[in-house]
Amino acid sequence: QVQLVESGGGLVQAGGSLRLSCAASGRTFSNYAMGWFRQAPVKEREFVAAISWSGGSTDYGDSVKGRFTIERDNAKNTVYLQMNSLKPEDTAVYYCASEGWQYQTGVRSYEYDYWGQGTQVTVSS
Repeated sequence: QVQLVESGGGLVQAGGSLRLSCAASGRTFSNYAMGWFRQAPVKEREFVAAISWSGGSTDYGDSVKGRFTIERDNAKNTVYLQMNSLKPEDTAVYYCASEGWQYQTGVRSYEYDYWGQGTQVTVSS
């Protein structure tokens, strides 16, 4: 059974930073790309960032490019999302997810088969 557990969310002022973590267990972490998605109230789930199985390539949603960085530590089975220059519109529940296919890196939510429970990020103006 694959489990993904996010942590690091919270309340921060605009312009501040947060670092989210997602600890994975249950399958060979280093074979799968990992992604971060977010969902704000009454909005659809939005792609934030993805990182390949090796960490050698990354992809970002347009709204976070240049501000967010995704990283992974395969020795610790953990993926991170460093969020800088936060804006009120970044307020959402953030989810980490594990790609459904080994060695593939998707940017669409349907390509991910396991999801964490989510962590709330609130950015005040």
